[in-house]
Amino acid sequence: MRRSWFGTSVRVLTCATAFVVAGCEVSQDSEVQYGRQSAEQINSQLALVHDPIITNYVRDLGLSIARTTSRADLDWQFFVVNSREVNAFALPGGFIYVNRGLIERAQKLDELAGALGHEIGHVVRRRSVEQMEKRNGANLAVGLGCTLTRLCNSDVAQAALQVGGAALFARYSRTDEAEADSEAVLNVIAAGVDPRGIPTLFERLIEERRSAPLRIAAFFASHPLEEDRIVATRREIAALDPRQLEGLRVDDPSYQAFRAHLASLPAGPEPRPQDQISPDQLRR
Repeated sequence: MRRSWFGTSVRVLTCATAFVVAGCEVSQDSEVQYGRQSAEQINSQLALVHDPIITNYVRDLGLSIARTTSRADLDWQFFVVNSREVNAFALPGGFIYVNRGLIERAQKLDELAGALGHEIGHVVRRRSVEQMEKRNGANLAVGLGCTLTRLCNSDVAQAALQVGGAALFARYSRTDEAEADSEAVLNVIAAGVDPRGIPTLFERLIEERRSAPLRIAAFFASHPLEEDRIVATRREIAALDPRQLEGLRVDDPSYQAFRAHLASLPAGPEPRPQDQISPDQLRR
């Protein structure tokens, strides 16, 4: 059943909907429906980049990776958020978002491919679905409403929208992140891209966190990243047969043209100090 949850009331959701009450198994159809409904909410709230050169490039690169995975049958969709914040997130069912700020930090093709491969890895491993299964359905509905819409008039909800949409929802453990890193390594190789861009981008983000943390805060809040993940990813790549890395793409002129075109577009909103999401807020 459902009641209006505008104002102080709450929508009650059952297993018959795409939102799932704890204890109900999530089918792929429900997963996709849930992701699509959440994407519609996000897309109505966030400033997306609609320039076809940008959207087509990210879509094509993302699909080249996603179609090498065990979930190639999903209707994968990719979106660019016009935010200078560094962030990316994945919704169940194959809906991937990458912020403009992350693309600006990805200086080479292999770095952006690694970031996309990481988010794709979360979908492949169904980590977002596991979060759905663990949460109470009503609490999940309220949480998503606060995160993805303006129904909850709180600083945290507003910040979630401004820095990347599902930051409060897409909270992964360090184990989840390590598994997504491993997925990214394998998947970008299968797509013909060098995996060494993954730790390279990590290093750049950690360095920026030391010098100018404001634009990085949301990424680190929703994506735990420490030096040990860089070490682990480099170790995993070093353990590969060197022949697997031969001839893989690191960069190409089309990627640099893509980044130059993105830089020519109107800038997204600058982050403000009050828009930061602290780790304490994310744990609430």
